Amino acid sequence: MALVAVANPKGGVGKSTLATNIAGYYASRGHAVALGDVDGQQSARWWLGERPQVARTIQLWEATPDWIGRPPRDVAHAVLDTPAGLQGWRLKDVLRKADRIVVPLQASVFDIFATRQFLDDLQALRIDTSAQIGIVGMRVDERTIAADKLRAFVDELGLPVLGFLRNTQNYVHLAAHGLTLFDIAPARVARDLEQWQPLCAWLDEA
Repeated sequence: MALVAVANPKGGVGKSTLATNIAGYYASRGHAVALGDVDGQQSARWWLGERPQVARTIQLWEATPDWIGRPPRDVAHAVLDTPAGLQGWRLKDVLRKADRIVVPLQASVFDIFATRQFLDDLQALRIDTSAQIGIVGMRVDERTIAADKLRAFVDELGLPVLGFLRNTQNYVHLAAHGLTLFDIAPARVARDLEQWQPLCAWLDEA
């Protein structure tokens, strides 16, 4: 089983958006996939409840802020949405389970500052695991100075950048209906799907 965790210590950076769309991508590829949510807000779990029956199946992976159960036995891929402030034994527990850690990061000095220590902790804790780490720029306008600063920060880390996703209402509107970019006609979200290509290729390696 391939297990992907989406993690960042800062709230509001797009963890649930990434987690639900990663699950949607796996489902679109014909994989049996489950989605777990250990964030207290349970946004991903709510999203699953809104998912229409005609959409490709994404199973619920039972989890709470204090307990991560086993993913359903019949799934090949599992995605875990994690809370802000993930640290200590909870972070170690996620790292023990995950094959890949996706870290969403916005192009602001505050997000960069909050994420730097987390990434350092991940690198240190990863010594005892085989988990791979990748970064996704969220709500990024690549033409801005903020985007340039984000690139400069990421270049210092030596971690792969899996893409920069633009700020668009497509994610908001689709999430409200339990859907992802991968559930609708590609022509409607062609620009966004193009931005996802490097991340999808990285996920397919798991």
